[in-house]
Amino acid sequence: MPPVLFPILLIAHIALALALFLPSFLLPFAFRSRRGSLRPDGSGRLVRFLLALQSRGTLWIGVGLAITGLGLLGSVGFRMLEQPWLVVALVIYALNLGLAYFVQVPRLRGLIGLRAESDPRWPLLARRQRYISYVMAGLVGTIGFLMSTKPALW
Repeated sequence: MPPVLFPILLIAHIALALALFLPSFLLPFAFRSRRGSLRPDGSGRLVRFLLALQSRGTLWIGVGLAITGLGLLGSVGFRMLEQPWLVVALVIYALNLGLAYFVQVPRLRGLIGLRAESDPRWPLLARRQRYISYVMAGLVGTIGFLMSTKPALW
């Protein structure tokens, strides 16, 4: 593979990785800004884009992520998978995606369209969603730390 493709693949891979879980990470903060409701029809363009990305773009982003990941491995060699920091980062990323897909997305779907007046638990539920987003941000930060420092873990 030509060396000029590596930076292009790396940028595309990082952008796709972020795009895969950013809607699950950012949407709970839209609940705070709307003070008690998240109605897709009354939301801003960014919120509508995140909702559309989450509902219709996840499969294609995942396919693109897998293709660019394989391209990156092909360009640096599959021996890169022997690096402990990369294995830990991939496990953390898989946990983050699982958290986004199996916890955050179903709960977000339950909150969309609710109003604080219609359900007294709404503020508590929205706050819990933000806490999950904080955990997801911490996991992403850990991945960034591992990729930046490349520590010898074992």
